Amino acid sequence: MKNSLFAFTALTVSLLASCGSKTDGSWLTADDVRVAADETFAPILEEEAQAFGLRNVEATMKMLYVSEDSALHMLRDDSVQMAIVTRGLTDKEQDFFKANRRSALQAVIAKDAFALIVDKQSADTLFTLDDLRGIVSGKITRWEQLSHSKRTGELRLVFDKSGSSTVRFMRDSLNNGQPLSGNVYAQGSSEAVIQAVKGTPGVIGVVGVDWLRAGADSTLHDFNGLDVQVARVSRYADDERADYVRPWQMYIGQLRYPLTRNVYAITTDPRSKSMLKNFYFFLKGENGQRIICNSSQMMPNSPVFVKTVAVK
Repeated sequence: MKNSLFAFTALTVSLLASCGSKTDGSWLTADDVRVAADETFAPILEEEAQAFGLRNVEATMKMLYVSEDSALHMLRDDSVQMAIVTRGLTDKEQDFFKANRRSALQAVIAKDAFALIVDKQSADTLFTLDDLRGIVSGKITRWEQLSHSKRTGELRLVFDKSGSSTVRFMRDSLNNGQPLSGNVYAQGSSEAVIQAVKGTPGVIGVVGVDWLRAGADSTLHDFNGLDVQVARVSRYADDERADYVRPWQMYIGQLRYPLTRNVYAITTDPRSKSMLKNFYFFLKGENGQRIICNSSQMMPNSPVFVKTVAVK
């Protein structure tokens, strides 16, 4: 796998012993909400943080958008006490926190989906899971090897960065836990993936679905107004069973779209009362879940009523 080098600097926290006064950069005061999150979820978490901040004006919101690996490292190192990632803690990680007298709360707050995007002029917008498995394993490197391709030539797939949840999903769910190979390239961020697809015909991009809103404040559950095409994906290779759908919220909820994963909020904050702990419960509670439902393509973890409307 060809990827870009990613490094982060651990953030050091110092305590003041006097008066409980607030220290710049410290998450240890009751009003600080400092969260490390996978960069994939930046759009919706910005809305969640803004809504929580408006309800709690004393809160100091600080969202750190990094790779999933970095977010979990920061949680383990106690650089932050809350992370938003796409997997729960392993037994080994749970034991680590217990051994260090740190308990962890975790909850699924949403179901996310990966979107495959191609340039606006592309005639190739249908992919199967077998197609994707072939691409990330290096078995498929040209367009004419795909099931429904009308294009010829070298194929390239681009993603955000090494250590991200995107890479882990492609490795574990599509490539049997093996490292990615073939024509697979890191771009550094989800935004860079979208720009690469816009400017380079023949490139397939992989991004979290919430990056594909029509506008920064869009609440429309469609992909109108985008400068890229969102591909349809089927879990079946044979045409008789093929069900090609885009990652619309309804299809994610109905489990028809195959490229999905859970989103977890994890906190190790030991305090019973703090803004950070309140933000954790806000995300999994009614208000936070309503924002996910109404302002994103992601599926909230709370019950949702799906209604089909006939348009005349």
